[in-house]
Amino acid sequence: MSAIRHDWTIEEIEAQFDRPFNDLLFAAQQTHRAHFDPNAVQISSLLSIKTGACPEDCAYCPQSAHHHTELERERLLPLDEVVAEARAAKANGATRFCMGAAWRNPTDRNLDRVAEMVEAVRAEGLETCVTLGMLEARQAERLKNAGLDYYNHNLDTSPEFYGKIITTRVYQDRLDTLARVREAGINVCTGGIVGMGESRRDRARLLQQLANLPQHPESVPINNLVQVEGTPLHGVEALDPLEFVRMIAVARLTMPTSHVRLSAGRLDMSDELQALCFLAGANSIFYGEKLLTTDNPESQRDQALFRRLGIHAAQPHSAQGETGNAPARHT
Repeated sequence: MSAIRHDWTIEEIEAQFDRPFNDLLFAAQQTHRAHFDPNAVQISSLLSIKTGACPEDCAYCPQSAHHHTELERERLLPLDEVVAEARAAKANGATRFCMGAAWRNPTDRNLDRVAEMVEAVRAEGLETCVTLGMLEARQAERLKNAGLDYYNHNLDTSPEFYGKIITTRVYQDRLDTLARVREAGINVCTGGIVGMGESRRDRARLLQQLANLPQHPESVPINNLVQVEGTPLHGVEALDPLEFVRMIAVARLTMPTSHVRLSAGRLDMSDELQALCFLAGANSIFYGEKLLTTDNPESQRDQALFRRLGIHAAQPHSAQGETGNAPARHT
């Protein structure tokens, strides 16, 4: 069983990846059971509140203005439409409502509108999460004051592979945003994407970056690349599904108390592959038919799979999230 550590070496993490598959899953399941109900899965729903025309050049993303995809640009959604979507998500079993906007960083005016959405969604009895790009410290404070529970800002990949995927911001920019979110007392949601042509060492380095943060992320989304025509990564060789399961298992071993989330790519996963991921320690999913702009399994399919596996939805944490009522800033 893994201890809570923040000093993982790359050699130690690579050694976990190299274990025989059965041994790795057994260790991950032991760790998972030590910290969580093994049959409970946290359910989140994700809504794109502002789509397209992003100035970043992320090679995987159809929302980038640098790529020629068929995605149409949309303005920030009105508040009543966001609330209606949140109510529908809650009715379908979601306990957390995540809102994403295709920005490099939000303006203060747009942030005020998002803060109104956070307050309204929270009033519906849902945990809240947003992903808006990079944040300044005062912007993180604004979101905290609005009652935001989680902020998502993925590291995406290893520091070494990062420059092959994104050139419009550097790795440290992402780490700085995560530090500001943590300092504001908001729960951190950060993970990455696999299947972008990276090596196993890159995947191990991503987990090393996450696991060696001063405090482990409360939520770690692991995305399997959804290839979109018109993006630079369209046509890249797909990741071996069992390697994806290994990624989940090693994430569980290196971050024992984090929620590890099956995120993008679930539409292409068989029920059997998802079952292996749950066995490897995944205990969170995105629910609903869309993940920002890419398809996701329908709610009914997820409910049917849960029944087959004897899985139930985890109860939501308090409105303060998993870290409790953290102070806004240490002085």
